[in-house]
Amino acid sequence: MSKTSDRINLTNQFLIAMPSMADPTFSGTVVYLCDHTEKGALGLVINRPTDIDLQSLFNRIDLKLEIEPLVHLPVYFGGPVQTERGFVLHEENEDEPYSSSMSVPGGLAMTTSKDVLEAVASGKGPDRFLLTLGHAGWGTGQLEEEISKNGWLTVEADPRIIFDVPAEDRLEAALSLLGVSRSMLSGEAGHA
Repeated sequence: MSKTSDRINLTNQFLIAMPSMADPTFSGTVVYLCDHTEKGALGLVINRPTDIDLQSLFNRIDLKLEIEPLVHLPVYFGGPVQTERGFVLHEENEDEPYSSSMSVPGGLAMTTSKDVLEAVASGKGPDRFLLTLGHAGWGTGQLEEEISKNGWLTVEADPRIIFDVPAEDRLEAALSLLGVSRSMLSGEAGHA
């Protein structure tokens, strides 16, 4: 890889933590990268459900959620940054613009405004979404350095893994996009 002019952009990619990941916050995680620029990166952990469900979160913010299939959906740990703030990863719908939404190439959007939660509560929200508390963030060059030290594998994201695969199977499903399984990975860094 050459200098910064050939900088890789990992937006709309999964970051898959390698077994050697020393940071327990990210050990065993799959992160969906919503944004990656020369200034840093922002992503959401997609495979770490918390013990909070949508109904209890909605109660905390004075929204009434009565849509039975949704009340027991888990809220996810999205990362260690801004853990008091909600981040909603969902399929993009241009007919329903939300006030604070980031469009991600590949058909998804990440929304942080309460209007998306109000839409969910009223049954008019996105059909498929993942709600996290917190996000993962990296400063300038930090993610690239972690990748160069074999901290993460990267692969183009598949939204079906986010929305259709049970949380406990998402790591293996993301690895399968690369044609590998967890058992094939070693905690040791190696170079051919």
